[in-house]
Amino acid sequence: MSPTYPSQVWRVDLTDIRVTQGCVYLAYALDSFTREIVGWAVSKCIDAALALRALNNAPQACCPAPGLLHHSDQESQYGSRVYVDRLREAGLMPNMSREGNPYDNARMASFYTTLKTEEADLQDDRDFDDVQRHSTAFIGQLHNEERLHSSLGSVPPAEFATQYHGA
Repeated sequence: MSPTYPSQVWRVDLTDIRVTQGCVYLAYALDSFTREIVGWAVSKCIDAALALRALNNAPQACCPAPGLLHHSDQESQYGSRVYVDRLREAGLMPNMSREGNPYDNARMASFYTTLKTEEADLQDDRDFDDVQRHSTAFIGQLHNEERLHSSLGSVPPAEFATQYHGA
């Protein structure tokens, strides 16, 4: 799945972030072409509602490019009836990794490794609010607006998307 334009393939995943009293969970959607995180959400519960909030937080989810492929691993949150119904309602085509194939979602694993080593592990996150604040700053500002990606010609994802659209 090598996209040739924005909003052709979105990859989604969930991860946990340790806090003083256990952990909280982060769900996110990444545009495979621009490497931009287009939607994310944080929750105390790892459930379909978390995955759905991340999807609904992606502005393009209301009117995606025709045939946008939504790729996830086989976690139950992404296969739930409410989640799959929302994908179809939004015109997104659900696609899941092959069973036992860790390479299908390697780009997502790479993102959350970066998130954890450059953000979560360096913060003294004590609770949900800390993670909410820090992950929003990391994703919305640092990752999307400032972090240079060699695969994008050494520009940040948001700038790459803007250049692509000629704005």
